[in-house]
Amino acid sequence: MRFMMMHKLDEAVPGNFEPSPEFMKRMGAYMEEVVKAGILVAAEGLCKSSEESARITATKGKKTVTDGPFTETKELIAGFGLVEVRSKEEAVEWAKRFVDVFTESGIDVEVDVRRVSEGPHEG
Repeated sequence: MRFMMMHKLDEAVPGNFEPSPEFMKRMGAYMEEVVKAGILVAAEGLCKSSEESARITATKGKKTVTDGPFTETKELIAGFGLVEVRSKEEAVEWAKRFVDVFTESGIDVEVDVRRVSEGPHEG
């Protein structure tokens, strides 16, 4: 089973998108563990602000493009990790450890853990 872990940060909080060397060291150690466990499929951080972003909304067939920054959005997806694990419970355990990287650096974070759809055979 593959699970996407998406972390969200508040763009308005100074430093949230500018990680300290200590944070990067903690994140590096975590990523090393995930790689050694053989579960990492992909992981990336996103740019520090929504300034270079766009949001496309479709309503009743009409598309609207809104350029960033998204001042009305408190929390933005700041990055993701895609892991292949045996269960949701295992994905949640890895996500909790991921959250620790942030909280140990004094950063408030929210992480969504979502199963990746693998086709119509799912229930």
